[in-house]
Amino acid sequence: MPESWDGPEPSLGRATFACLCPRCGKGKLFDGLLSVRDACPVCGLDLTGNDTGDAFAVPILIVLGAIVVGAAFWLDFTFSPPLWVHAVIWPVVTVAGAILMTRYIKAFFTVQQYRTRSDEMGV
Repeated sequence: MPESWDGPEPSLGRATFACLCPRCGKGKLFDGLLSVRDACPVCGLDLTGNDTGDAFAVPILIVLGAIVVGAAFWLDFTFSPPLWVHAVIWPVVTVAGAILMTRYIKAFFTVQQYRTRSDEMGV
């Protein structure tokens, strides 16, 4: 694995939404569902210095909470389903939405950290 990369960096949107390495744009950012890799398999970028912390939790709580509560009110006022329907639908929607949002927001913060504080990531 090369230690330096001379190629162009991917755009912020491409690296975020495709969950790619912020330096080369070719290697996968995640090892599994939500774990950031230790290093890019293509360019060798060391990602162990990555520290997104819990910054991604706040947007998820606010945005996903507003979406789920608004959708639950809409469903209840429009169709008046029994309470068990809410008990079945909303936990599934909330967990799936949280995982999906966590993946992309964590990718966004990782790419942003590489671009603005790459010296802290060991680059």
